[in-house]
Amino acid sequence: MDIDVRGPRFGAAVTAVVLAVVLVGGSVWLLAWQTLAFALGAAGGVGRSPYGWAFRTLVRPRLGPPTDFEAPEPPRFAQAVGLVFAGVGLAGYAVGAEWLGIAATGAALAAAFLNAVFGYCLGCEMYLLLRRLTVRPE
Repeated sequence: MDIDVRGPRFGAAVTAVVLAVVLVGGSVWLLAWQTLAFALGAAGGVGRSPYGWAFRTLVRPRLGPPTDFEAPEPPRFAQAVGLVFAGVGLAGYAVGAEWLGIAATGAALAAAFLNAVFGYCLGCEMYLLLRRLTVRPE
């Protein structure tokens, strides 16, 4: 079942704010929260993430009905990519390699920002490219 495109963009906006706060304040706990949010989105789809829940219960009822939909697989893959970057960032901060924490968190922030502001999902595009490379036409 396709999903409302506004949900992942809302999640990306919240993610961008969270990651920006992590970079400014250096909060490992906040990055751990974001890592968990990515993990839930990757495991259950964007609708199962905390930001998906917030969109579905708090934001979407105040909006008009959706007009654009997308397949759930690309955003779910994007959540997995975000999980990898947030996990690397978390590991960097945990072992004292602050440069790694900053770099990985910054990369995740850049991707979230692109999705939130411009509707360009890097993880989704990676998913589509991988599908083209691995699925053979009949």
